[in-house]
Amino acid sequence: MTKHEPLIHIAKRDGIAWWRAWLIRLAAAVLALLVSALFIYSLTKLNPVKVYAAMWEGAFGSPRRAWITARDVSILLCIGVGLAPAFMMRFWNVGAEGQVLMGGCATAAVLIYCGKTLPTPALLAIGLAASLTAGALWGIVPAVFKAKWNTNETLFTLMMNYIAIQLTCFLVAKWENPKGSNSVGIINQQTQAGWFPAIAGKQYLLNVIIVLAVAVGMFLYLKYTKQGYEISVVGESENTARYAGISVRRVLIRTMAISGAVCGLSGFIAVAGSSHTISTSTAGGRGFTAIIVAWMAKFNTFVMILIAVLLVFLEKGAIQIASQFHLNDYASNVVEGIILFFLLGSEFFIQYSVRFRSHAQKKEAEA
Repeated sequence: MTKHEPLIHIAKRDGIAWWRAWLIRLAAAVLALLVSALFIYSLTKLNPVKVYAAMWEGAFGSPRRAWITARDVSILLCIGVGLAPAFMMRFWNVGAEGQVLMGGCATAAVLIYCGKTLPTPALLAIGLAASLTAGALWGIVPAVFKAKWNTNETLFTLMMNYIAIQLTCFLVAKWENPKGSNSVGIINQQTQAGWFPAIAGKQYLLNVIIVLAVAVGMFLYLKYTKQGYEISVVGESENTARYAGISVRRVLIRTMAISGAVCGLSGFIAVAGSSHTISTSTAGGRGFTAIIVAWMAKFNTFVMILIAVLLVFLEKGAIQIASQFHLNDYASNVVEGIILFFLLGSEFFIQYSVRFRSHAQKKEAEA
């Protein structure tokens, strides 16, 4: 009697040791570098080692470049940290772009309208409060609709990004400086009122300190507080949460307020601590890139630091090799895509075990 056993058996793992998970990720990274090397050599005949060295040069080749990389990592990490509680709750918040823009617009408004009358510490305090509030409100709206009418949060938050973009366009036209430039320009360029101060001579050190503090705080909040426990229970099963006496509606709204506020904070950092202006490119697509950061890290904010550094390194490296070796953006982006593909693919092998039918089993099945 012939038994039709599958050649490949895929089963979800009950769990995996942390060192095995990181070993799989390391193997994926090595394979990604090898495949990228083959791609680079086959198309350009360039030495892959020199290309990888150029990528490092682009991200960390000088103190200035290293600090610019740290600045960009801090903004991306902040958004990823903001997405963590919503994703842990299985609320698919893809509206981080809009929440960042709203936080940035609120900050820009404070710097523009109060920049001539208030000192920098007051501007920063008010700008911080305004950005947190704006981001939280932008996060609460889809949460209320989800809690009351069970709307699709993915579509709702995505559509709110477009509303945020149009609001930003309206404000840019209102605040444009000089007139007719269709841009806000550098806010308070002469006085630098409301700008992050340099610490120990480092322009972006305060950005890094703030975001690291938020990352640590979010880790402790999600892992060790009652509210963090409620978020995880709602994420596992809303019915179980209700049976345990947890108000799912309250948790939804509260968690999205926190998620939106942290994303709004990144808008504050981008405007007051980085670009010192506001435009539709202030978020720069980071709201979507941060989804990769949060998902790959399994909502662990410490792991998010490593992933955010990797993604920004790949971005800076792609720009460097494109200019240094006269490659077009598509070729450099392919290298970035290959590496991300392997890293994201490694998560499948962490979540699932793959077994091939042995020769003995095959003979037994055919008997």
